[in-house]
Amino acid sequence: MDSSTLPTARRNEDIALDLLKFVAAHTNVSKPAGATPGFGGGISSKPEDQVDQLLELYTRCREAVESPVGAPSKK
Repeated sequence: MDSSTLPTARRNEDIALDLLKFVAAHTNVSKPAGATPGFGGGISSKPEDQVDQLLELYTRCREAVESPVGAPSKK
């Protein structure tokens, strides 16, 4: 069988990125404070801070994807 026809497994990075997109979309992580009435607390409006939050969230998503099932989370 030709290697180009074999299904490829998704990389952990891709799965973590999809998880990041899901979490960010459902928690308004990447939106400035006040974007959703009643849910704007604690989110900085500076772009640099938003990027830092997204990078931190991506790191946490990678850790979640790469950790064995049933393993306790690191806190």
